[in-house]
Amino acid sequence: MFKLAHISDVHLGPLPRLSIHELFSKRITGFVNWHRNRRKHLFGSTLDLLLDDIRTHKADHLAVTGDLVNLASGIEIRSAAAWLRELGDPAATSVVPGNHDAYVPGAYEKSMRAWYDYVRGDLAPPEWEEDRHIFPYLRIRDKVAIVGCSTAVATPPFAASGFFGARQARDTVNMLRAAGEAGLFRVVMVHHPPIRGATSFYKRMIGIRRFAAVVSTGGAELVLHGHTHLNTLHWLRGQTGPVPVVGIASASQGPGGIKPRAAYNLFSISGSPGAWDLKGERFSINDTADGMMPKSVDIFAL
Repeated sequence: MFKLAHISDVHLGPLPRLSIHELFSKRITGFVNWHRNRRKHLFGSTLDLLLDDIRTHKADHLAVTGDLVNLASGIEIRSAAAWLRELGDPAATSVVPGNHDAYVPGAYEKSMRAWYDYVRGDLAPPEWEEDRHIFPYLRIRDKVAIVGCSTAVATPPFAASGFFGARQARDTVNMLRAAGEAGLFRVVMVHHPPIRGATSFYKRMIGIRRFAAVVSTGGAELVLHGHTHLNTLHWLRGQTGPVPVVGIASASQGPGGIKPRAAYNLFSISGSPGAWDLKGERFSINDTADGMMPKSVDIFAL
């Protein structure tokens, strides 16, 4: 049995002191939003609780579906790289970027360079050559193929949309087909929800139909996403049946806010091609944010 843990929207804080030059961009709107809203409900201690519980459950791999930072300043990107190193072996943690990791032009490249060991496919070169595409990437762990996709692009102020383009779609289809032919359980990671209506217009994934076609054509057994800060379950049409599309609350969300408190998903994968067995549990922090709820929630029983 392979155990895959899933967290998202880490939003590592607090915000560092930023220069006037750094704030003279879209960052100023994010800076104001953080101080008006997010800092009241996003706490680093909740993230530590989740990670400790993930270790207790002896997860084999950790999937992080984006938004490690807030405004994608240089200090934040370096701090996120240090946090990733604290998690342990990069081979045991897979990351895809979110819109906050590409908050302003140039931030995506800085983030990917700093976090490359966690977004690098098994056959990718040890150093990122910027004329090469990182995404999609393929990592094979036990009987599981982890396919990382990116929707992270810099957007104008007050927009948080993502983009899934034709080139990435073609490559992802080929990757999924090959993984299926190899008899692997296929997990696709992406930040924005690939579901129409799952979020507002200005926060949507551009290329939702394209992504759905990738899953139905290439095949997949599980899709993981973040972005909405919500615990959700949707379905996409697959080659042999519906494919679960699972979202999760922000890993740094404290209790008492509008959005659900911090949580993580834990998937137990066993079986064989044509007879896979997938179990999903959600573990949330408690009401006082000093521990975990005593019982998990069966994701697929909702």
